[in-house]
Amino acid sequence: MEQRIFRPVQYSKTTITELMIPTYANFGGKVHGGILLSLMDKVAYVCAAKHAGNYCVTASIDHVDFLQSVEVGELVSLKASVNFAGSSSLIVGIRVTSENFKTQTVKHTNTCYFTMVAMDENHHPAHVPGLILETKDEIRRFAEALKRKELGKQVRTHMKQIKTPLDLDEYKALLVKENCKIEI
Repeated sequence: MEQRIFRPVQYSKTTITELMIPTYANFGGKVHGGILLSLMDKVAYVCAAKHAGNYCVTASIDHVDFLQSVEVGELVSLKASVNFAGSSSLIVGIRVTSENFKTQTVKHTNTCYFTMVAMDENHHPAHVPGLILETKDEIRRFAEALKRKELGKQVRTHMKQIKTPLDLDEYKALLVKENCKIEI
């Protein structure tokens, strides 16, 4: 029988810090959300791949809200840790902060969760090591990840129900007070 491997959260914790440059900005002078998402995907990959010991792919991103804008010239730090380990998937929590070193202000811009799946050489899901939980926060994060997974299943079930065909009269009744105009 194969002996299970477990790794502590600390083993794969990863931080990436990057200077926000003018080419990252939109016309309003703020850093594009897509740039931040790309950096989050990068740090999630590094963290997950280190824990898994395998190549990992992004399976989903759980709810991204940009709480505060990021300015050109600020340093953005992305702190990632494995919050949950399943059989082949990992949930990586990422906290993003930006720092204006001139004013010495640090702001929390967002937190999100990436589900990553470890892949073997044949591009099939690979088993990942279990997670050793050593602090109360690590236990809380693991339990919260379980709750988010269950909530995600419920949301997917409801989304399937929403996509069921309605007749045109039901659609019209649903849209009567919305900011749209039906011209059929």
